[in-house]
Amino acid sequence: MIRIFNLFLVVPFLLYCSTSPTGRRQIILVKDAEMNEMGVTAFSELKAKTPIDSTASANTYVNCIVSAELAVTTDTTGVASWEVIVFRDNTPNAFALPGGKIGVHTGMFSVAQNKDQLAAVIGHEIGHVIARHGNERVSQNQLAGGSVKILESLGKPTVAGALGMGAKFGVLLPFSREHESEADLIGLELMAKSGFDPRESVNLWKNMSALGGDKPNELLSTHPSDATRMKNLNSAMANALALWEKAKAEGKNPNCRL
Repeated sequence: MIRIFNLFLVVPFLLYCSTSPTGRRQIILVKDAEMNEMGVTAFSELKAKTPIDSTASANTYVNCIVSAELAVTTDTTGVASWEVIVFRDNTPNAFALPGGKIGVHTGMFSVAQNKDQLAAVIGHEIGHVIARHGNERVSQNQLAGGSVKILESLGKPTVAGALGMGAKFGVLLPFSREHESEADLIGLELMAKSGFDPRESVNLWKNMSALGGDKPNELLSTHPSDATRMKNLNSAMANALALWEKAKAEGKNPNCRL
């Protein structure tokens, strides 16, 4: 009973003292250093299990975009060094982990059809990291389980699972959709500030939508629908275009080619 009472005292304090890059209030229960360690561990496990594409063209292309966007990124999570790996996987996917770890599947190159569209993808993943979305996800799962002693309940082998645990309808699913929408907007700003055409973020999602396939109803999904994402991006486009014009005036025009 005392433990539950203490939990209700702590959560409001954390909720009002933590904010994301967009100003959204957050529940953050884990120290950045601990989350970064978890991300590094999980990424190491993924690299050991998943084929890596070491071709110079793919890695030069991806890192060109990453370098341009990191140059305009403000990170307060204590990332020691960013790492981006191209994984040899035909699924059009990318992901991010705390600690500045980003994975891009080779299958994404056929959907993100130019440097600007891939910049939208990578900016989105950087957004997840700097907005502490992994920390929020773990914190939410810990609260849902009635415990904030995360490092006592999570062993090293379960780190990757903890960052992507199953969610409960009505509580964690909407929260995850909020993460995705926020990362879209952060990525839109980063790509524009670094000289990539922000309008291509919408075209990226048109390409994703054209893939078809069975997609769950948005209310039962951890991600917003493609239509919702395009609507939100278009709503923020005027500001993004202004940032892009400013970046071009400053000479920012990344020459990234596959």
